[in-house]
Amino acid sequence: MDAIALFDQTTLECSRLITQRYSTSFTLGIKTLDKKLHLPIYAIYGFVRYADEIVDTFHNQDKQALLERFKKDTYESIEMGISLNPVLHAFQLIVNKYKIDLDLIEAFLHSMEMDLDFKTYNDSKYQEYIYGSAEVVGLMCLKVFCEGDQTLYQKLREPACKLGAAFQKVNFLRDLKSDYEERGRVYFPGVDFNQFDKNVKSLIEADIQKDFDDSLIGIEQLPKSAKLGVKVAYLYYQKLFDKIKGLPAETITQKRIRIPNSQKISLLIGTYFESKLGLT
Repeated sequence: MDAIALFDQTTLECSRLITQRYSTSFTLGIKTLDKKLHLPIYAIYGFVRYADEIVDTFHNQDKQALLERFKKDTYESIEMGISLNPVLHAFQLIVNKYKIDLDLIEAFLHSMEMDLDFKTYNDSKYQEYIYGSAEVVGLMCLKVFCEGDQTLYQKLREPACKLGAAFQKVNFLRDLKSDYEERGRVYFPGVDFNQFDKNVKSLIEADIQKDFDDSLIGIEQLPKSAKLGVKVAYLYYQKLFDKIKGLPAETITQKRIRIPNSQKISLLIGTYFESKLGLT
């Protein structure tokens, strides 16, 4: 391995480490993809994770300035094909290799900017945020999964958006309490945290279930290298969603819904073998 290849490989492995530290479930999900897809998806996760950390974590810093610098450095790394920031270098490798559209990256970074300014969302801003924070991340992954097959990418684009939206909305329900108390945010349009009840919860859940249902046809048409991994993620999130649906509305406002790591592993292993055996 020459020096440049070593540099590239090391930065990709940094993104793998970031994924492993921040998300047990996402890491386990990636491992069910074909091995050739592991590092590219780790690179995408590392990029979106660190952008999200800027707006959610560094409360004693100038978040706007940090995000502007991150954005500038992102586009510069893609144009130049190099960055000394390992997260951005790994990401630009994947962007350039798989020809990930810059408008997807722009939409994602815009959603991060929205987190700096918006505390409540109307319908249009909610859809704008869902697209930028979740749907485009699914589309970036889809670019990797399709490996240059633009016809397949366009065919699966809409279901991929639906799946990303479903995942994000489940996260919003799971994190309703922490988003409101720690960041002052309520993402669901027209929802008053202090008036969150069974009827409101049911309407949100119906919308999420429709996204799950609409995404399934796309999963079935994915390339073999990606299909099982995405199906496992789908089943995992569907089961997390089922757990949330079974809880009273007041529980959602009182605590963040968690699944212990031991249960995550058991759930992921179970859904993996169910999928392999054709039971789901």
